[in-house]
Amino acid sequence: MERTAVNPWEWSIKLGYNQAEVIDGASRQLICAGQTAVDENGAPQHPGDMRAQISLALDNLEAVLNEAEMDLSNVVKLGIYATDVDEALKNFDLMGMRFGPHQVAPPMTLLGVTSLAIRGLLFEIEATAMA
Repeated sequence: MERTAVNPWEWSIKLGYNQAEVIDGASRQLICAGQTAVDENGAPQHPGDMRAQISLALDNLEAVLNEAEMDLSNVVKLGIYATDVDEALKNFDLMGMRFGPHQVAPPMTLLGVTSLAIRGLLFEIEATAMA
């Protein structure tokens, strides 16, 4: 799979994502449901702690990707939902720490929402991956 960044402007690169990417040579696509800060039984974890919830949601996303024999380098699109966008952005260094080593900056959308499906969750991340 070959990824070609499309950035008519460079401001988003500083924030850790490309405006778009052209994907060539991919043969498999994985659509991931939103991953949150829940344990293996679906119980919410880390109430009130955005940073810990982002970290666990990323752990859960990586677990789904690994089960499909992929990793974060295969992610080509992210959708992120947060109950407090400012607090999520304060902790977006976690995104860079996870995606940076894979040298990818998938296009993403971050939306502020009033609540998520399970009470107490603050952050949800969905992904599309290709291999």
